[in-house]
Amino acid sequence: MGAYYDEVEIEDMAWDDEKRVYHYPCPCGDRFEISKKQLKDYEDIATCPSCSLIIRVIYDPLDFEDESSDDDDEDAVEEADEEEESDEGSGDEAFEDAMEHLTITDEKPQTIAAAA
Repeated sequence: MGAYYDEVEIEDMAWDDEKRVYHYPCPCGDRFEISKKQLKDYEDIATCPSCSLIIRVIYDPLDFEDESSDDDDEDAVEEADEEEESDEGSGDEAFEDAMEHLTITDEKPQTIAAAA
């Protein structure tokens, strides 16, 4: 990776509970951001959404290894909501129809010759 604007320890960053990211002030007036999921995935680059500057976050990846990320929890909730909004049982009905037409026999399969 190219040059970092700075290297910042995770302890010097602030947690934003609303946006669910760690942040650190950027000289442009915005702030560098990195999520717990990124840290858990061994990503150590925090980006500023307003400019091209990046910083390297110094942290111990083992601190985030066992932690369930908030992004994963939010994704699971959103997926559950989407499933509830979709037609309930539409996928189950297709599965039930396939099971109704399934036949299991003890007959040996016949060998069919195919031309190459």
